[in-house]
Amino acid sequence: MKQIENMEIKLTKFSHGGGCGCKVAPGVLDEILKGSGESFMSKNLLVGNETKDDAAVYDLGNGNALISTTDFFMPIVNDAFTYGKIAAANALSDVYAMGGKPFLAIAILGFPTEKLPTEIAQQIIAGGKSICKEAGVSLSGGHTINSPEPFFGLAVTGIVPIKNLKQNSTAQEGDLLFLTKPLGTGMLATALKRELLSESEIQQAIDSMCLLNKFGEELGKCEFVHALTDVTGFGLLGHLIEMCEGANLSAEIDYAKIPLMQGVKDLCTKFVYPDNTMRNWKAYENKVQGIGSESLLTLCDPQTSGGLLITVDEKNKREFLAIASQNNFQLEAIGRFISPKEKLIYIL
Repeated sequence: MKQIENMEIKLTKFSHGGGCGCKVAPGVLDEILKGSGESFMSKNLLVGNETKDDAAVYDLGNGNALISTTDFFMPIVNDAFTYGKIAAANALSDVYAMGGKPFLAIAILGFPTEKLPTEIAQQIIAGGKSICKEAGVSLSGGHTINSPEPFFGLAVTGIVPIKNLKQNSTAQEGDLLFLTKPLGTGMLATALKRELLSESEIQQAIDSMCLLNKFGEELGKCEFVHALTDVTGFGLLGHLIEMCEGANLSAEIDYAKIPLMQGVKDLCTKFVYPDNTMRNWKAYENKVQGIGSESLLTLCDPQTSGGLLITVDEKNKREFLAIASQNNFQLEAIGRFISPKEKLIYIL
């Protein structure tokens, strides 16, 4: 880490929020979009904003489709290089969540040039480049502004054979639900920001956030995977609600099967959680039954570069688990989709 007057720079101290916890609350976002007017809808647009999916998808007319997305946020960790890696992995995830392959990215950087040395910005971009290199993505330019708080992310372009395209709105009744990463990045990052934990103590979260969701590209090839999304700032509940609303179904969650990061249960007992947790819950409370004090904090926890939420035809469960194992995931079903009922989500 660079030093200013012999003081270690802690990037999380230079922003009011961090990671996908910076997202505008779901209810506020709905109001913004309702008043923004109608968009031009190209006849080649396969996926727009109708189902709140992860990216826009455009038919190229040759059996393939272009995927376009962007994501950026303020620091979730103190180390600049690591922050860049996490932000890049998070942005690339939206392409993987459509069953696609990212191939091109441009950077989005806001930086307080009067508060922080340029070496910090260099390290942020270097971290982003390292993840793009790992993904086989060309990071080719971008845009920077002088801003009061640092933020970083990518605008990403990907491609997918249309037959492999996955959406968040296409789950089927009886589908099993799987999650590829444990929950808790929002709570652990909040503990870091409050100096209750060190960066080494949340290394599990850092490793998870830097892990690319490349598995999504493989899932695009599986016909028995009916729907796919990634879990980010709206928490598991928010993104599962979007899946239910898009498919006109309800879902049951076996809370005991939800994977949680080490230390999360302890943070729940100490009421250490991001502000966006309660903003998320305010938007979901009328759509959920069976929430408890712990499950509210974990299922509404805003995830940064979270895992893939996958719906699988139950008849193909064994085949899916074999493919998951080949990709280094040992998974267990966390719930299933059921016929539409009064509530969208039932927590068991």
